[in-house]
Amino acid sequence: MSKELNDQATARHARGAYFTPEPVASFMAQWALGQQGSRVLEPSCGEAQFLAAAHSVLDEQLDMLGLELHEPSVQAARQRMRAAGINARIEQANFFEVSGHGDFDAVIGNPPYVRYQLHRGADRQLSRAAAKASGVELNELASIWAAFVVHATSFLAVGGRLALVLPAELMFVNYAGPVRQMLLERFADVHLAVFEERLFADAQEEVVLLLAKGYREGASGSLNLHQFRNAQDLQTLGEGVRHTPVRMSDRWTGSLAGLEAQGILATALAAGRMAPLQSWGETSLGAVTGNNKWFTLSAGQIHQLGLVREDLIRISPPGSRHLRGLELSEEDWEKLTEHGAATYMFRPAAEPSAAGARLVASGELQNVDQAYKCRVRSPWWRVPVLSVPDLFMTYMNADTPRVTANEAGVHHINSIHGVYLGADVRQLGRELLSVASLNTLSMLGAEMVGRSYGGGILKLEPREADQLPVPSIDLVQRHAKRLRSIKPTVRELLQQGRKQEATDLVDSVVLKQMLGLDRAAVAAVHAARTSMLERRKARSKAVKG
Repeated sequence: MSKELNDQATARHARGAYFTPEPVASFMAQWALGQQGSRVLEPSCGEAQFLAAAHSVLDEQLDMLGLELHEPSVQAARQRMRAAGINARIEQANFFEVSGHGDFDAVIGNPPYVRYQLHRGADRQLSRAAAKASGVELNELASIWAAFVVHATSFLAVGGRLALVLPAELMFVNYAGPVRQMLLERFADVHLAVFEERLFADAQEEVVLLLAKGYREGASGSLNLHQFRNAQDLQTLGEGVRHTPVRMSDRWTGSLAGLEAQGILATALAAGRMAPLQSWGETSLGAVTGNNKWFTLSAGQIHQLGLVREDLIRISPPGSRHLRGLELSEEDWEKLTEHGAATYMFRPAAEPSAAGARLVASGELQNVDQAYKCRVRSPWWRVPVLSVPDLFMTYMNADTPRVTANEAGVHHINSIHGVYLGADVRQLGRELLSVASLNTLSMLGAEMVGRSYGGGILKLEPREADQLPVPSIDLVQRHAKRLRSIKPTVRELLQQGRKQEATDLVDSVVLKQMLGLDRAAVAAVHAARTSMLERRKARSKAVKG
């Protein structure tokens, strides 16, 4: 790529502009207009790709308007329209400064994608004010696309259609909850198209197509999900899978699981056989040091520095690769220490020793104390720590979150979560929850409550981990003998790296015996979980490619 083209691409990315593949633009224009629309708006139109696609659908019957803030794009769009003989108005304007009057039959396009960190100051206040004027309050974390969706509805006539290319964040981020609720309340019919392969090769973000019709003609309360491999497969929506969230603001990721698997999980939760992890206890982020590399230490470093026991606390070392078994035992922790893992953290409870004071001084020379988390605490080197958790839960996962008993009794840092069990279930949970949770229905639930950004990694924040569906306390109590009987074999299989065989064994007890699922139901759960996992992996390969 030439320097000029590279500079142009960098500038486009900075303002969140990505060009939509032609098959996608054509499909969306056809869906939004059909044979009935006549007035079309493309906000943030760039070079008016969607207006050109709309013209190819209904030709001269259209009254088209494009709004664009970027002046060079305005000129390019006007030139494109003139060259194609298309009668369309292209105006340079900030979309959020233009008031909607409810007189367009369709709003189509690809709003800019700019994360909240870059969407700030007056621009952010303007976008939030426009969304509020349209009846939706967005929080400070909302990216600009969320305000675009809301403000776009103020331009629609009754019965109008909305067809937008949006980040997949629409489905799962918390700040998009009000947007999801607005869509299900204001449109009679809502569709969502998702893709296994990325539509934008130069963007890290996964996108979806939002297709909503029947504005102000009743509330849909649900959405239809349509899955495609790539843009070339986008010929017709077809039947899709209907998904009805419990609350209209709830996440839409559950729609990817399919109706049968959704029903199985919902039934198990309603019957009290499965329950959120929060019913067992609370999940908490680990200690935030501000500089893990400086604060976490190996035994060799400790010996070299001359630190004493009072300067240190024992921790599960950074990362989570070592937490793929049923427990982190004292023996496991000692082996990690022997192999040079950072199994200690510098954290004097009182004044540091002489060696500790020298380490503090060297940290200040390295400006460790200037990191934000260090700068806002006093003294900067005393990291706030919680009590030792009962269980660990992995935070970032290529496969699935894992629950591991903390038999070593060590603290944790923020690369993993700690689970603090209720006093009445502590013994039961420490003994059997790591086994019971290694079932495919819980793994499916993790895909539904977690979030996946670029790279195909599944992340669970503490609030999301709290909602992970696991076998209920009552169910584990009643089937404790069965779980104990398979635990040694499951442990051995995991130690040998035979995770699928371990899961199959747990499924034979949890899904079949404890939950009473028949062969067809178990197959449906497996198929849904496999589909969601492969979808994440496909996105990971696309990023690497």
